[in-house]
Order: sequence, then C-alpha cells, then structure tokens
Amino acid sequence: MLELLKTRRSIRQYESKEVEKEKVDAIIKGALMAPSSRGRRPWEFIVVTDKALLGKLAECRSHSSQFLKGAPLGIVVIADPEVCDVWIEDASIAAIIMQLTAHSLGLGSCWIQVRGRNHAEDVSVEQYIKELLHIPEQYHVECIIAAGYPAETKALANEETLYYSKVHTNKYMIKESKI
Repeated sequence: MLELLKTRRSIRQYESKEVEKEKVDAIIKGALMAPSSRGRRPWEFIVVTDKALLGKLAECRSHSSQFLKGAPLGIVVIADPEVCDVWIEDASIAAIIMQLTAHSLGLGSCWIQVRGRNHAEDVSVEQYIKELLHIPEQYHVECIIAAGYPAETKALANEETLYYSKVHTNKYMIKESKI
C-alpha cells in the first residue's frame, strides 16, 4: 500500500486509448466497497466515456478541469445528504479509493473539485454539472475523477520531504521553528 501511495501522482495528460470495460468495472467495484458512515452509502457514480460529454464537463470550471477533455474516462461522484449527514466524507473516501484502484491497474487519475466551486459568477460548478447530466435536485456533486492511460510521468513522492512536523503524539505540541 505504501508503494502505491508513493507512486500515485495526479495525472492530467492521457493517451487517446480507451480504458477497458474490465478496468472501469474494477474502479467502480472498488468505490462500491468503500467504507461509509453506518454503512449508509449515500454516494452514486456517473461513469462518463462519451468524448463530447467529457468536453462539456471539462468546461465546468474556468481552470483546473480542462484536462478532462483529453481523458477517456470521467467519473462524477454524487451523494444524497438525506441518506447520511457525512456524505462529503463518504463521497471523498469513495473517490480516493477510485484513484488508488485506477493506479493499481496502471491508469492515471486526477481529482477535479466540484463542491464549493463556481462555474460562472452566478452559477456553481455543481449546478452546471447537475443540469448537464440530469442529476436530481436532492443530490450534491463532490468531484469528478478523470482517468486514463498516463501520457506523462511524474517523480515519485519524496519520503524525505514528508511533513512529520505535522504529527503529534498524545497531545498537540508546538514545535520549534528551524529558522
């Protein structure tokens, strides 16, 4: 697991190759096995492979989402807050499990934040996506996971630069500055 975490990077450039159905199914299976508060499973997932639709989804934000246009796969993570009050956490857990599953299958992925972001001055990203994908009103959109075969490589996570100063034992302790 630590090797998986060390090698997983946010990938924003993808080969034009489609992601095989078996791999898409495995990613979804991983998400469906994600833990959720009290086993409520408030999340649902919209798998998008249509290039035109991916192009429209890529326009959901003024920046930070355009790379979705070049991805062969996007998975929109939605949840019903009436099912569980911690839907944000549950949807986030499912989303990161999708990313780790994708990486374990040789795919790259990147999280596109939706909740709390604006598409335009008076339209949220969530509203834009809900209208585009015909998502019922009671659902909220947490994020989109873009995925595909990586067309870029990135350096591994450097264990020597991990922020161990952010780890406390038994109580919060103010650490001395190294300045």
